Amino acid sequence: MKPINLALVLALCCTSVFANEPHTIENSIQEIIMPQDSLLRHVVLFKFKPNTSKEDIEKVEKAFSELPSKIPQIVSYEWGLNNSPEGHDKGFTHCFFLTFKSEADRAIYLPHPDHKAFGAILGPHLDDVLVVDYWTR
Repeated sequence: MKPINLALVLALCCTSVFANEPHTIENSIQEIIMPQDSLLRHVVLFKFKPNTSKEDIEKVEKAFSELPSKIPQIVSYEWGLNNSPEGHDKGFTHCFFLTFKSEADRAIYLPHPDHKAFGAILGPHLDDVLVVDYWTR
């Protein structure tokens, strides 16, 4: 490793110590690779079983919408219903859009007990799910 790179990694590690964040070399390298202003987007699409009632779908919507107040790693959240006129939705009706600052924050979210509890509400009604994560550019 070149001296300048080692200095940069050490500086990032020290910065995370003062920010009360984990200070691993892996986290520091990730910060080097991804621009500071880049955000991690987590896009989730749901296709419900045909016999799912409107009330059950509303319970799922409400439960998902409560996650940002329960999981502080979620930086922002929005959702909506598909209204594309193109006809390529393949039965997916709901789009949920979450933002995280880091892969470490997403790693906290995925196994989080409140996220798992949401999965238990969703599970009986879910026909299919599509998830795409990406770093903003």
